[in-house]
Parts: sequence; structure tokens; C-alpha cells
Amino acid sequence: MTIRISTYEHSKDIPDLPGTNIFHSTDLFQVLEQTPGYRPVLLVAWENDTPIGKLLCITRRNARLTGLRKKTYAYGTGEYFNTSRKADEIFGNFLSYFTIIFQDQSFFLEFRNLEEPLFGYRYFRQNGYFPIRWLRVRNSIHHQTLDKWISASRKRQIARGLKNGATMDIARTQEDIEAFFNMLRKYYAAKIHRYLPDLRFFLSLLKRPSEHELGKIFLIRYKNKIIGGSVCLFSQNTAYLLFSSGMRKTYPLLYPGVLAVWNAMTYSRQQGYRHFEFIEAGLPFKKYTYRDFILRFGGRQLSTRRWFRIRWKWLNRLLIHFYI
Repeated sequence: MTIRISTYEHSKDIPDLPGTNIFHSTDLFQVLEQTPGYRPVLLVAWENDTPIGKLLCITRRNARLTGLRKKTYAYGTGEYFNTSRKADEIFGNFLSYFTIIFQDQSFFLEFRNLEEPLFGYRYFRQNGYFPIRWLRVRNSIHHQTLDKWISASRKRQIARGLKNGATMDIARTQEDIEAFFNMLRKYYAAKIHRYLPDLRFFLSLLKRPSEHELGKIFLIRYKNKIIGGSVCLFSQNTAYLLFSSGMRKTYPLLYPGVLAVWNAMTYSRQQGYRHFEFIEAGLPFKKYTYRDFILRFGGRQLSTRRWFRIRWKWLNRLLIHFYI
């Protein structure tokens, strides 16, 4: 039986679909739809009139890189249901379609955060992608004590920060989110390689009505001033940390960056999530200060890969030769 693929560019046109993966959900589609600089497209695979899979594709414009302004990517390799077909077979159809419609629109095509490093390998190769090894850092937070694997120095920092007057909170108002965003924007200004969405992305997390918890913004305050914070999305049994920062140079004895992560971890555990994952752990062969920072929370490194395809064919062929 032939697989048919439909494309949805507006959330109002998306039918009710099964699934629990936030990274391929209509909820996240609607958040991105309201965020300047982003264009979400949802691919849905059908068998007759039954949906059997979906893949959320995200195109991001970058004003800094003229000529290389667009990147289209997906988190993971889609979500599958209602069928006896193998998931990678459906994904092969998704990937071919994805490549055809986005290869001329975007300079980079990317698949990131693969749960299974070898999933879809032959389909990626057939469609001209090359892999780069990547790392994920995941914490198990369902143990009897949350700080079981946390380093002794990190435990001391958490205790000192709270003792010195820092408090942990959750963003509940637009004013909270605006103050958090202004702090986060200053932190990310010096880190060009880490893209920060528009304010409306964060406001959508506060205002988005949903049957399931979509995300939360966590705050660290000192004397009613926001000095740190973090952002999480929630999917199935895992909390995913998207962004975190703290004014550590201004408030070194309060450890706002450490408490921003700890706040998110304690909340996630209280809500029954079993795992806490840092969404950006970097390349395995590159010294990365942020990865060293997050590993001290007791998580373990998992090897995965990201798949890329570049519009310039000569460069793409060169990178395929280099990485495969």
C-alpha cells in the first residue's frame, strides 16, 4: 500500500493527530508559527485515510548571515503510529520529500537529537547527507535522591546560593518573561553560535493553552530582581532544557546559573518526569565549557550524530567524502 505525504503550513489546517512527542506536535507548531524568524511545516504520512507518522520541519532565518540565511531542521526523526510498517521505511519517504522541498530554500538541512544514532542511515546516505558525531547529556531524575550523582562542589554551590538569599521561582506574568528575556539576550549576545528566538517564543509558552504541559520558564530572583533562569520543554517522560543563563559575574556568591538548572530539575522531578536532557551538549572532540558545566549535575554523555546536507553541491560532496 502506497504512503501518501501531506504538507501543512498553517496550524488551522492541521487535523487532529495522535502522538505524544512535543517536537512533532501541533502545539510546538503553533508556538513557532507565532515567532518571527521561524517557519514551521508539518509533514504527515498517510496510509489510505489513516495517519501513520508526522515530522515537524523548522526553517529559521538568520539575519547575521547574508546569503546563508536559512536553515531547515528537525528534532529527531519523526513520530510513528497506527501501522505495522517499520518506522525507518516511513522516515525514508519523509526524508526524500523533505529534501526535495527544502534543498533549494535553505542553505543547511539538518536532523538533530537522534534517539538512535543509526536510525535511517541508508536513507540519509541515499539522499546525500553526511553525519557528524554529537553528544547528548541526560540525567536520570527518578532516583530516591535527586542529587545522587551531582558533584560535591555543585551541591555546595546550590546550598550557598540559596543560603545567600537567591530564590527559585516560575515565570507567571508577561513582565517576568520580558525581564528574563532581556537578561538572556545579553548573555547570548556574545555567543553567536547559539541562536536566541524572539521574545514571542517565550511569551507563547506562558499563554499557550494545552491539554498537556508544553514548557516552563524557571527564574532565579534576588531581592525581587531576576538574575538567572532557564527554559524547558516537556515530552513524554523527559524534560528538555533549551536555554539557561545567570548573571554569575555580577552575583558570583549566588550561583544563579547553577540554580537556574537546579530549579528546572527539581520541578521536573516533582512533576514525575524520569529524565532531564540538555538539548545542546556539543561536539565530542571539541572542548566545550558549557558541557563541562552541565556534566557536574550528574548526567551521562550519550554518543549520537547529526545529519547535514548543504546546498552547494561541491562542498556537500567534499564533506561526504570527509565524514563517511
